[in-house]
Amino acid sequence: MVRAAISLAAGGPATSLPRRPALGLRSRGLLWSRAMSHVAPRLSSATVGAPAPDHHQRPASARAVGAQAGVKQALISLSDKTDLANLGNGLQSLGFSIISTGGTASSLEAAGVNVTKVEQITNFPEMLDGRVKTLHPSIHGGILARRDQEHHLKALNEHGIGTFDVVVVNLYPFYDKVTSGTISFEDGIENIDIGGPTLIRAAAKNHKDVLVVVDHHDYPALLKYLQEKQADPQFRRMLAWKAFQHVASYDSAVSEWLWKQSSGGDIFPPSFTVPLSMKSTLRYGENPHQKAAFYGDRSLSLVNAGGIATSFQHHGKEMSYNNYLDADAAWNCVSEFENPTCVVVKHTNPCGVASRQDVLEAYRLAVRADPVSAFGGIVAFNTTVDEDLAKEIREFRSPTDGETRMFYEIVVAPGYTEKGLEVLKGKSKTLRILEAKRSGENMLSLRQVSGGWLAQESDDLTPEDITFTTGSERAPTDSELSDAKFAWLCVKHVKSNAIVIAKDNCMLGMGSGQPNRVDSLRIAFRKAGEAAKGAALASDAFFPFPWKDAVEEACENGIGTIAQPGGSMRDKDAVDCCNKYGVSLLFTGVRHFRH
Repeated sequence: MVRAAISLAAGGPATSLPRRPALGLRSRGLLWSRAMSHVAPRLSSATVGAPAPDHHQRPASARAVGAQAGVKQALISLSDKTDLANLGNGLQSLGFSIISTGGTASSLEAAGVNVTKVEQITNFPEMLDGRVKTLHPSIHGGILARRDQEHHLKALNEHGIGTFDVVVVNLYPFYDKVTSGTISFEDGIENIDIGGPTLIRAAAKNHKDVLVVVDHHDYPALLKYLQEKQADPQFRRMLAWKAFQHVASYDSAVSEWLWKQSSGGDIFPPSFTVPLSMKSTLRYGENPHQKAAFYGDRSLSLVNAGGIATSFQHHGKEMSYNNYLDADAAWNCVSEFENPTCVVVKHTNPCGVASRQDVLEAYRLAVRADPVSAFGGIVAFNTTVDEDLAKEIREFRSPTDGETRMFYEIVVAPGYTEKGLEVLKGKSKTLRILEAKRSGENMLSLRQVSGGWLAQESDDLTPEDITFTTGSERAPTDSELSDAKFAWLCVKHVKSNAIVIAKDNCMLGMGSGQPNRVDSLRIAFRKAGEAAKGAALASDAFFPFPWKDAVEEACENGIGTIAQPGGSMRDKDAVDCCNKYGVSLLFTGVRHFRH
């Protein structure tokens, strides 16, 4: 677990907390009135003036339960009761005495399993509205005692405590409760499990002697292990790891929720844990010699947040490491546009973007912006892919030769018609077809550096959120301002140093990732060609040297409007340069670096 900036809690698919119906705090114990019925005779027999009972010495009847030599005991206390009947009957058939609580005990009894209630072991009823049920030495002593330590066993014998060989527990559905809608702070607090994590941690710590299970998918393996009388320590260690991971993930949700309730809106806690759950192993990482895996983030803040991590794959080869990166870049970009839009991405950079009421035309224009780069890229749409669009994607020929069908790694969209999906599947057996929900806003963005993590707010600003201020003598026309806003939204998603040239809601050329802005500008002009004349140019950061540099070169190439953040000590030179060439210069006051 990495501390300071962030702690990563990563686990396999089965370690993620399963969706369960919300249960009350009484799910592990009898109701107070029912529990009191077991002790009423003992209480009624007390007489005034009688000596106070010694609570450290349990009655013989209580010590007899579960303390018999050679009796195997299993403690079961569950909120999620999936496959409980099979587990209970399986353990009983193997000679186990079943100890259980409240609703779990009732379910086991209904399944024909003989059950001993926890209060019969502790000789104490549940109390405090169910907050205290299993927090008792008769339970935890039987879990934590080491069988290879004679003084541990002697202590158990002195107090009439039997050992537990199996502990099966899962937790109150806190995650589901606090993400199911608006709940009160008090209700959230009452759904924090205390006894469950304590049982799990105790059993996991003593896993050499106690088998601990927190996932119903492990019931068959547990029963097989016991039936075959296996003695594999690795099996026990894996169950213990899974148990601690289960509790860690649970605690991370509680911690995140409490921080949100108490921080006054501060999104940067002094320390926090990110609960990761493995969704799949990947063939390899960025390169074949690198191993890789894909994890989903179960942070409360990301519930219903959408994005590629929660997308559904309808068709095609399994996703690769680079596929996820490229698909994420394409989807984040296309989701920014309100009008029907197509975005084509290669190596996380949008190489083609176009918006049109006719999405077929938007697709064609996006590909034509850079057909060489588009080949083998990712195509994203912010509208449903119907039959006509699917046919166009399937049959469209490369503008470079007019013959070669365009090849893509991935198509991603918010939805597909039945016929559209059928047609698109016919393009290629390997084409990955993803359906995704629009990515959420105001997310915390994390990025790893050697030995630590960087955290920042997501860059959610769009042209509608900022003011384009005219700095030149000539103000842009309405169409030029529209072109500048479109280019500005595109350049936000291009790797720095970034330049985008656009006109009529269509990217004409872009330059990305160059150490100096002039080279990025020249690449963008080379791609745009003659179409750049009269178009708008957007730069993700200011121009440090306007004369005989990027600004003047853009003006000499016939650009009509330039949009840049401003903030350079030579902004006045940029204004003078644009005035000389009659170019409209807009300052946005917002930078869009992307590394």
